[in-house]
Amino acid sequence: MSFNEIKALLIRKFGEEVIVGEELTGLQPALIIHHDRIAEVCLELRDNENTYFDFLACLSGVDYGIEENMFGVVYHLSSLPYKTQLTLKVKKYHDRSREELPSFPSVNQVWRTADWHEREAFDLVGIHFESHPDLRRILLPDDWEGYPLRKDYKAQEYYHGIKV
Repeated sequence: MSFNEIKALLIRKFGEEVIVGEELTGLQPALIIHHDRIAEVCLELRDNENTYFDFLACLSGVDYGIEENMFGVVYHLSSLPYKTQLTLKVKKYHDRSREELPSFPSVNQVWRTADWHEREAFDLVGIHFESHPDLRRILLPDDWEGYPLRKDYKAQEYYHGIKV
């Protein structure tokens, strides 16, 4: 299926409000999905016999910058039998002064490989994934302070007496 056919399929299934935007520039176009609906959209794209996106190639957490106060997740999907790819994105505003982290639904129940991808996005960008079965740090020590890939990250000077 083409990009526009996939877009039409999602609109028929979930309504026009499920797609909040498109990015048509760059190497691969992307659909921007309403952040609360990403898990059900991914499940449909995996299970629909016309799309069968059976492989989550990559999931990346994104900090869009201090001025915008936006966080997001980018999903790179592949259909191995159909030899097609699709990029989905979710974004939402998050006030950095709040204690709680920006949060999106987990797609771990759709693709098991999301387990590690979501843990990495949590660990490095500080994105919480709702309903993730084991959301904890994967690359950094459990007591590490902050999220190193955030635009406002300030590295600690010392970690357990060792200069960072």
